[in-house]
Amino acid sequence: MNTQEFTLRGEHVALCDLLKLTGIADSGGQGKLMIANGEVSVDGKPESRKTAKIRAGQTVTCLGQAVRVLPAEA
Repeated sequence: MNTQEFTLRGEHVALCDLLKLTGIADSGGQGKLMIANGEVSVDGKPESRKTAKIRAGQTVTCLGQAVRVLPAEA
């Protein structure tokens, strides 16, 4: 599985935005569709909320790719 890191700019990022910002989805709409189709999990559990707040320390997986979320830099 390909793993990348994403550094937050604030306290959290919406799940659909994270998929777009990391390049897993080409657009926010595609990210929302992936979530609706059950292709996305957070910390190993399926996530169906398109705008779920993803925080530092969580790992998002989708289509064989993983994103480890890091805290915002001080």
